[in-house]
Amino acid sequence: MIKHLELDKVSVGYDSTVVVHDISFALNAGVIGCLLGPSGCGKTTLLRAIAGFEPICGGRILLEGHEVSRPGRHQPPEKRQVGMVFQDFALFPHLSVAENIAFGIRHQSAPRRRARVQELLKMIDMAGRGDVYPHTLSGGQQQRIAVARAMAPRPRVLLLDEPFSNMDVELREGLAREVRSILKNEDITAMLVTHDQNEAFAFADRIAVLNDGRMLQWDTAYNLYHKPAARFVADFIGQGRILPGTVLNDHEVETELGIIIGRVPGHCERGTPVDVLVRPDDILPDDNSTVYGEVLDKAFRGASFLYTLRLASGTQVICLSPSHYNFALGERIPLKLAFTHLVIFEKRHSGEKTLKMGF
Repeated sequence: MIKHLELDKVSVGYDSTVVVHDISFALNAGVIGCLLGPSGCGKTTLLRAIAGFEPICGGRILLEGHEVSRPGRHQPPEKRQVGMVFQDFALFPHLSVAENIAFGIRHQSAPRRRARVQELLKMIDMAGRGDVYPHTLSGGQQQRIAVARAMAPRPRVLLLDEPFSNMDVELREGLAREVRSILKNEDITAMLVTHDQNEAFAFADRIAVLNDGRMLQWDTAYNLYHKPAARFVADFIGQGRILPGTVLNDHEVETELGIIIGRVPGHCERGTPVDVLVRPDDILPDDNSTVYGEVLDKAFRGASFLYTLRLASGTQVICLSPSHYNFALGERIPLKLAFTHLVIFEKRHSGEKTLKMGF
């Protein structure tokens, strides 16, 4: 497989201060990646370094196997054949939709340019609307035009910097799926920057979780959710809570909710205190249970309720329950465990370290 984008121990800094540390990953042809993390974690800085807007102070960046950045060597953005989609779309208001899309391929012959524009208009479901102007269109339509314009020159890699952040929350995931379909249709290799995990899950094949300028995990959305490699990933992805537990043996951990079965690392002897990651879908109502949680908060999601529950010890957990279980605030819900993966961490005072992820 061709590695269209490869970062090899890349670091980026400003004024002798390193803000992105030792990042390594690769995207094969047609794969869509994502840099996910909170504000200030370094994800946009890293994207700008890939685009060529920022030099790097360590490691190297390669596009289709060709080195474009290393300390002391910096290929300018216009030489990298990288497309860019910005948060504010950056469409030209005085140009029509077709003229906006054609802007990056002005050097091509008129017939080729027209053919490419018509191809992209059809792809973004705007065939026959090339003559209209951007201000007459919805935000979602403008975003698709911005993507089409960036795709027109057939870039090596397409970079998207928080492209859906100006959209209503309800529209973001749907638009992310639409744009993903467009990119997959053209077999475009792409990298998205976002702080929204639902957007990342809807858009990307592989996701890098960043915090404080460091990459904590490069993985699929499924593994980030079910097999987080660090406590920060467990906290940031999903709506997990930590439940104190005690190791009973190499396959059982005792908690307030009951015994959880899974693989326990060999160095965790009987009696070792651990923290267990509990997701909303790990806990279900069960009329036959003798363990209860008090409803502190509830959020209706249509097919389900998301309950915040307080256990007898005061520990709070979250339960995702079918909506036909309609419990009132203050009511006590009988609970059972529904674990498929066991993720345990050393107690917080021992540092941020995953002990084991097992079934």
